[in-house]
Amino acid sequence: MQYEGQRTVVGCGAVSGAAGLVQVQVRDDDSVPVCEVRGEIDASNVDSVLDRLVESVPNDASGLVLDLSRTTYLDSAGVRILFELARRMRARRQELRIAVPQDGIVRRVLVLTAVADVVPLHEDAASAAEALRRRL
Repeated sequence: MQYEGQRTVVGCGAVSGAAGLVQVQVRDDDSVPVCEVRGEIDASNVDSVLDRLVESVPNDASGLVLDLSRTTYLDSAGVRILFELARRMRARRQELRIAVPQDGIVRRVLVLTAVADVVPLHEDAASAAEALRRRL
């Protein structure tokens, strides 16, 4: 375990695929799990990314912040796993929040595909984590 300011870095995993490499870094932000996805999410790595995200959320957590601020590409397979992740979390009575910059291309994809209608979007991971803490 490494310490990064007041946040604890729980683990970091790299998932390789035909289209390149994606990294999923998991950290705890004052009892809220935050998964930061760096790189591209596409058909070559979505299953591994989804597995990593699901295993990162303890059963007693109020939810998960998915930080896509460093995600550079998201195809339709990536959009599909976001809907699937939201569905799985609702079944566990947990909530998914997505952090993505207002002016980013990934946010535009989330809005155009209606992910933003199902999952609350935040400008940054800190505000998303705060929203989940208020839920407790």
